[in-house]
This record gives sequence, structure tokens and C-alpha cells, in this order.
Amino acid sequence: MFLGEYKAKFSGQGRLILPKKLREDILGKRIILSRGFEGCIWGFDVSAFEKEAGKQLEISVTEERARFLRRYLFSLSVSAELDKQGRFIIPLTLLIYAKIRQELVIIGAGDHFEIWDNKLWEKHLREIERDYGRVS
Repeated sequence: MFLGEYKAKFSGQGRLILPKKLREDILGKRIILSRGFEGCIWGFDVSAFEKEAGKQLEISVTEERARFLRRYLFSLSVSAELDKQGRFIIPLTLLIYAKIRQELVIIGAGDHFEIWDNKLWEKHLREIERDYGRVS
């Protein structure tokens, strides 16, 4: 289970080190990166992504909502390899989508992790606290 919040910076052009505590929950050396909601990038272990994708594929393609969700989920999803130090490259298309420049945060979100621009994450967290009370 992916837990915690980690400040991070790029170690090269779009290259990021996945924190060790998050790497421990990855089976193998491959992850799936995808466009998430609220302007973040989702990161999945391959088996968790396949499970989530399976849920989307169970809904009939004749349903408009199912087509829209499939397009959203799969159109920018990519496979990324972790090197020995746990580094991987985030494609430019995902970085542009998430408006990530330099300072970012990686958060655990249970079955996946999320990569946020630090300022956008702080804003989103304030909105959550405002709407749902302070979570601690």
C-alpha cells in the first residue's frame, strides 16, 4: 500500500527518484504512469494498473461515460522502467499536463501514488481541509 508524502526534485531532464518506501510496494522494475484527476500524475504498480484498467473495461463501450473514462485513462498512460537507484523518466506530455516544473511532491494514495507540482498540491490540500475539515 502506497503511503506518505515526499518532497522531491528532478535528478535530470524529467528524471525522478521514487522514494524507497514507495519502491518497496512495486513488484518488479516497471510502473505505469497515467494522467490523474485534479492535475496530478498517477503512478501504479503494473498489477494495480491492470486491476484498475479491468474495472474500466468491464463497462460496456456502448456507454458514453465508459468511453470517456477509457480515453482519459489510457490515452496518456505509459510504462516506465525503474533503474537500480529507483529513477524513472516522466514523459514531457505528463509533465505539461500536471504543470510540474521543479519542486514536486509524491504522495501515497493507497493503491497508487501521485506526483504533484508542490504548489498545486498545497492548494489542493487546503481545499480538502476547508471542505472536509482538517485531516490528521
